[in-house]
Amino acid sequence: MATIRTQREIRQRAPIWLVMLLFANLVIMALDGRDNVTKQRFFRVVAQAIASPVQSVSSKAGGASSGLIRKMINFSSTAEENEVLKQRLAETELELRNARQAVGENDRLKGLLNLKEKTGYGQVPARVIARDPSVWFNTVTLNRGSSSGVALNMPVVTAEGIVGRVVSLSPWTAQVMLITDEKAAAGAVVGQLGDSGTLGSVRGLGDSGLIEMRYVSGLQKVEVGDYVLTTGQDGIYPAGLNVGEVVELKRGTATQPHQIYVKPSARLDQLEEVAVLLYQPPQRPAPEQTLPNMDKAKK
Repeated sequence: MATIRTQREIRQRAPIWLVMLLFANLVIMALDGRDNVTKQRFFRVVAQAIASPVQSVSSKAGGASSGLIRKMINFSSTAEENEVLKQRLAETELELRNARQAVGENDRLKGLLNLKEKTGYGQVPARVIARDPSVWFNTVTLNRGSSSGVALNMPVVTAEGIVGRVVSLSPWTAQVMLITDEKAAAGAVVGQLGDSGTLGSVRGLGDSGLIEMRYVSGLQKVEVGDYVLTTGQDGIYPAGLNVGEVVELKRGTATQPHQIYVKPSARLDQLEEVAVLLYQPPQRPAPEQTLPNMDKAKK
């Protein structure tokens, strides 16, 4: 019975084995077959056809990833270059600012040198190192003092005009009262001394930054824009120095003087380099000690 069952099973499974053998044969033929045009094996062509979409997607993904990585690297490099450029720009701006300051300082020193040639007086160059923060005083402190030849009441000027006078000293510093201080004053004239009779005196107005010119007769001709010079009669400033420019005028009459307001020529709010003039006013002759009709020969 076992033998009969085995033969029967063989007969039943024979078609299956036949189909499997035919399929295997077809597979072998496909593997060994070649395309007439490309001469490639059919299996490779089919495999490439199946793998092509997968490779395309993989290639695109890989390209996108590599592109993103390159962009990240480029962005990092660009950020570093940007920081370097910012630093270089800051350094260039600092160098430009220093160059401008050096040029400005050079111009101011040249102006002071020209002022020395113009006035004929010796001078001590100085730098402003401090300002008085008090609202009651308009003063600055210089880095030169009595050890440099500076003395009390010496005039302080810039190339543009008068600044003030020395009111306090130490061996190494000097305090200067600005011409705008309410206690500061100077003899002045509108126009050129000797060509104008518009004489008066100037006095500071404090925080307004202006100077008032007083005692100018209302009959004298004065216009806004006229310049004001020192007369040398105050015993502080030599004659011919710039005081400022008339910026406001309230005209007087035959019995009332003009009200004249002057803007200082020196930029008092931007003082850096100044010069202390080594100026000593000429000695005034002593008053006669005897009466005019007294016989001086009489013992």
